[in-house]
Amino acid sequence: MVVSLLAVVKTGAAYLPLDPDYPNDRVAYMLEDAKPACLLTVKETADGLDHPHIVQLDDSTVHQDIADSPHINPAWSEGSPHHPAYILYTSGSTGKPKGVVVTKRNVINFILSMQDSFLLDQKDQLLAVTTTIAFDISGLEMFLPLLHGAAILLAKKETIQEPAKLSDMIRSHHVTIMQATPTLWHALADEYPDVVTGMRVLVGGEALPASLLHTLQSLQCDITNLYGPTETTIWSTMENVTAHRENSGPAIGKPIWNTSIYILDEGLNPVPAGSIGELYIAGEGVSRGYLGRYDLTAERFVADPFGTKGTRMYRTGDLARWREDGSIDYISRADHQIKIRGFRIELGEIETVMMQHQAIKHTSVIVREDQPGQQLLCAYVVLTDRSSLHPSELRQFVAALLPDYMVPSAVVVLPELPLTPNGKIDRKALPAPNMSLVSSERTPRTPQEDMLCSLFAETLGLSQIGIDDSFFDLGGHSLLAARLLRRIRDTLGADLSMSTIFESPRVAELAQHIDKAKDIRPPLQVEDKPDEIPLSFAQKRLWFLHCLEGPSPTYNIPLVIQLTGRLDQTALIGALADITEKHETLRTIFPNKNGMPRQVILHPKSVQPELHVTASSDQQIENQLNEAILAIAFRLKKNLHFELNYSRLMQTDPYCFYCCITSLVTAGHLHH
Repeated sequence: MVVSLLAVVKTGAAYLPLDPDYPNDRVAYMLEDAKPACLLTVKETADGLDHPHIVQLDDSTVHQDIADSPHINPAWSEGSPHHPAYILYTSGSTGKPKGVVVTKRNVINFILSMQDSFLLDQKDQLLAVTTTIAFDISGLEMFLPLLHGAAILLAKKETIQEPAKLSDMIRSHHVTIMQATPTLWHALADEYPDVVTGMRVLVGGEALPASLLHTLQSLQCDITNLYGPTETTIWSTMENVTAHRENSGPAIGKPIWNTSIYILDEGLNPVPAGSIGELYIAGEGVSRGYLGRYDLTAERFVADPFGTKGTRMYRTGDLARWREDGSIDYISRADHQIKIRGFRIELGEIETVMMQHQAIKHTSVIVREDQPGQQLLCAYVVLTDRSSLHPSELRQFVAALLPDYMVPSAVVVLPELPLTPNGKIDRKALPAPNMSLVSSERTPRTPQEDMLCSLFAETLGLSQIGIDDSFFDLGGHSLLAARLLRRIRDTLGADLSMSTIFESPRVAELAQHIDKAKDIRPPLQVEDKPDEIPLSFAQKRLWFLHCLEGPSPTYNIPLVIQLTGRLDQTALIGALADITEKHETLRTIFPNKNGMPRQVILHPKSVQPELHVTASSDQQIENQLNEAILAIAFRLKKNLHFELNYSRLMQTDPYCFYCCITSLVTAGHLHH
């Protein structure tokens, strides 16, 4: 995926990311609307895609075409910074998503600003946990580390959805920085605080709760709060809130590079500090607008009265206020657009889709937070005369047309929607859904079902449920499902997968998987490493031969590499020191104890690789190499078991770098 994306960027073309989990109708609309020249995919997701030019990257013919291509680095397309870099589709109030056209200039300004703040380098490991590249914040994860020498690690969707697997990945890969929504950070910090401790935490997509901020601060994290809509290129403001100590929520910060923020009243006049107004964004991050939607572009992208002639600003629809220190407080939305679990949603789009159901007469969708920290999409419907409709049936109908994050968790059927005196829907008067209403009379029949009912109710914040109630019909979503799986693992000793709960969301169904899951191997426990470690069988054989012959080059493994250009000796030694620190086998010695060899691992600080430098010529180099390599004999009791050398050819630029390593530390295996 990342390679394909970079290849598109290199050609100078724009990319349009498509989520294979989106309903087919939604994908078909995006393809028809954007009219891409080519569609890159794999066999697994190619079915159902209608496009005249589909390239299946895992097809054998494509592999052969790539193999037959010239082995040269094609030149980058010059292009213009004003050309599109990508098109991302966001929720639209008309029932159809709208494509935001972001330019290369927008992206370059954003990435340079982020690097100025985070200073990533070769030692950083960034874990990408955005579940889809169709979500704009994936741009930071893809471009920022690769442009500055850091590594990017891609987490699979099923890993992101299960905090246990995600924490294992963070721990095993020594992740240093990660960007995620507050919902995901909550799940990790609450259940696996050790993997979060000391990490650089980037939070965005939703308001950062003060409770989560305090938790992350207690774990010595470096915390940055970020804000920005897709239309102004990922993030537009940021604030390091590591030292924030107020009880109120943290600020969304100050503008990034070449960005202006205005908080204006209805007449587009600036409001004073402390007063609430609508937030507008101007500057280098402002995108072109909406693809083919000139009316909507003109409505949301308006002339900047404070900028130079011809510049525009984006009307966010967010209410905010200035603090005395020049940072910004986010207040709320001014319209019916919301963000939930990091996804921006037009409630009107959900309402439009629901109205397509023949049993629906009127509908209204809102976000409720009846329990702190648990946002719930709730749909209220009035049915047509003599119609009946079960909530699960309506949820299935919506799920076939919209992404899963836009499917209401609760559906409430009302005789009429409450109205204000002027005839508009009174959203404040809409009743809380009775999520504890048991849809079936069947109660638990076994101790397992009884325990599962308790765990379902605990996770969902309900008083009781029946064995035929669906976890997702009662307000569950993927992150709550991950919490439920953790409770099942701790309580019942069964390790279930995320796919199991999606396929069997009812207690009666899930209980059938418990006994099978109990046969799994218990999790491995990490034990302290002993000071002295016995040799493997292969090592004992080589040790015996060493004792028989004495120090000799017989079992050395040589490696010779020609390097061109100016050699930075300090950088080379530093790189070798890093490798030695990472691989314990390179700093292991083999002393005797009562006639028996043992492995002792030296501390990294006590081991400093040495580089031996000699001068040579084209005529001498081959003989010198042979003589030098044959002269290297390691003393297993006290020497490091590799040696590093390089020769500079006096009449030419190249360097000849060669090293030796004894077979004893590779246990007979050659390492590439």
